[in-house]
Amino acid sequence: MTIDLANPDLYTTDARFDMWQEYIRSDAKVWSEPGISPSGFWSVFSHSDVSAVLSPKAPFTSEYGMMLGFDAEHPDNSGGRMLVVSDGSWHSVLKRLIGPFLSRLRAPELQSVLQQEVKEIIERLRSEDSTDIALGVGPRLPAAVVCEVLGVPLSEREQLIELTNHAFGGEESSFDKMTPAVAHAEILFYFHELIERRQKEPGPDLVSALLADGRLSTEDVLINCDNVLIGGNETTRHSITGAFHAFQAFPGTLDALRCDPALTDRSVEEVVRWTSPAAHVLRVATEDCEIGGQEIREGQAVVAWLSAANRDERLFPEPHHFVPGRTPNRHLGFGTGPHHCLGAALARLELRELLSQLATEARGVEPRGTVRWMRSNLVQGYSSLQVSIDWR
Repeated sequence: MTIDLANPDLYTTDARFDMWQEYIRSDAKVWSEPGISPSGFWSVFSHSDVSAVLSPKAPFTSEYGMMLGFDAEHPDNSGGRMLVVSDGSWHSVLKRLIGPFLSRLRAPELQSVLQQEVKEIIERLRSEDSTDIALGVGPRLPAAVVCEVLGVPLSEREQLIELTNHAFGGEESSFDKMTPAVAHAEILFYFHELIERRQKEPGPDLVSALLADGRLSTEDVLINCDNVLIGGNETTRHSITGAFHAFQAFPGTLDALRCDPALTDRSVEEVVRWTSPAAHVLRVATEDCEIGGQEIREGQAVVAWLSAANRDERLFPEPHHFVPGRTPNRHLGFGTGPHHCLGAALARLELRELLSQLATEARGVEPRGTVRWMRSNLVQGYSSLQVSIDWR
């Protein structure tokens, strides 16, 4: 079976769900010849195969890069330095430094930020007849939280949120003031300035902690701040947008949450499973091995499709349905193994606050336009979700 699964056009419609279902049912391992990805790659889709590739004991590395386009012959320049593309002892060092700033321990400090941000989002939604959630709501909550973690001053957050929108909006979005590449360069420039300030005036933030450790160069601090910004923004924003999509597609969900607040935590997990914003992660084999009967040669890239595994009907009955109280729910929305998402706790906090306040205030979500997906093989996200809210 050969198809270039790196082609982003494959992920602009719901047809991908049928494609994945076919691959999962046949336990397919698909080889994509060199094309958009320069050296070709294997793809796995089932929950068991994806889990096997990401297992701590699996003979794979992320140090060549963690997404399509990178491989052993075309490595990521940040490999071995940035958290998401490092392994072994250095990965452990970075996790110990960054982890506490993204853990549940931060919940009490961030709760007031979350509550205020969600309150402002709801006030804005109430003031508008309809809103494009993908552009006006999804980006705001994760950006506010990650700015708090990084120590971005309040007066500069709107600037960074705006740059983030342009950097991650995709070429098809309405963000046309600058290209994603230019926006990302501006973000790096901003962090360079912030690092210089924190070198002179340290604070209780992640940037200051990374600088104070002494083991990271200034460039190491810069690229890991960038990693935290991307990790904190680019997936959670689409889970937030996807929650509104789920409430639109499955009427009665908000009423169920209001009647039984105990469902909220399970619904947060279902939002992450159903939306699966991180579409894939890539690994490179460090030795000849086998996944589900398929031989993989040393140096070959393997793409684990998380968003497909999260719709594996063998683990998730009626996988395309949003089930608020789904249990068990062993989704892979935050990955698994050594690179399990460090920001998972904060993402859950953000979604929980949003679901709690929205269920209190709203009866339902009504579509006001066609759902438009991002043209991306990395992020299963929305370029547009225009809705109106039926308020209580």
